[in-house]
Amino acid sequence: MEQLHFLVGEWVGTSKIYENGVLTKEGAAYEHISYDLEKNILVIELNTEFLQLHTVILYDEKDQKYYYHRFSKDGAAIYPAEFKEGQLIVWKDENTRFFFGSTPEGGFREYGERLVDGKWVKTFEDTFINTQ
Repeated sequence: MEQLHFLVGEWVGTSKIYENGVLTKEGAAYEHISYDLEKNILVIELNTEFLQLHTVILYDEKDQKYYYHRFSKDGAAIYPAEFKEGQLIVWKDENTRFFFGSTPEGGFREYGERLVDGKWVKTFEDTFINTQ
């Protein structure tokens, strides 16, 4: 879980939604990320103009994988994830993935992509700066 420490903070930024690779919506975003249960899970509370999520990330020692537990008003889901090249990559399915990574300025960015006709197309991007 220590690999994900770069995500911890009180974050403010911008959320962008894309359809077919074209920006269609943009709005304010807020994210509170903290460890819980003696640093065994990471809790993410996301609020944007378009989406509210409560997410719990944990690392399973037995199978050596991260798991991304997402909760929203529409329900819950669990997706496998991996830490690779300094970022967390969450796999919703084989055609949809989300990236969580730090930025050179000390912020962080999360974005999603969907595989369309053999090419990865961006579906959303949230960029944040830490207010702590």
